[in-house]
Amino acid sequence: MDKRIKAKPSTNAQMERRDQFYVSIRKGELSIAEAVVAMRKMSQLTQPEFAKHRGISVQALRQIESGTGNPTVETLNKIASIFTVQVGFCIPPDGAVGSAPKVRATSSPGRKPSAKP
Repeated sequence: MDKRIKAKPSTNAQMERRDQFYVSIRKGELSIAEAVVAMRKMSQLTQPEFAKHRGISVQALRQIESGTGNPTVETLNKIASIFTVQVGFCIPPDGAVGSAPKVRATSSPGRKPSAKP
């Protein structure tokens, strides 16, 4: 068996991971890079698969995930849309200025995130 293929987590584990992701986003605890990595991992896709699925280049995805990219809001919304999250601007909860950008978003009301991308 290919060592890169991991056993899929149980449905309950997937739901817990997704719930924790939304809590972390609402609290502004995740950097953009951390949020994108989390979304891709929850989707259980490789970087090339996720990039193709979201309509962005693999290079752009890698730069975003490493924290070196400078994505547009449009690109971030392409990535986040499958999780019913919209990218917005906010002041960090700790009031720090000049720190790494954090993701703070809300899910669309009345819409539940899809189980798979």
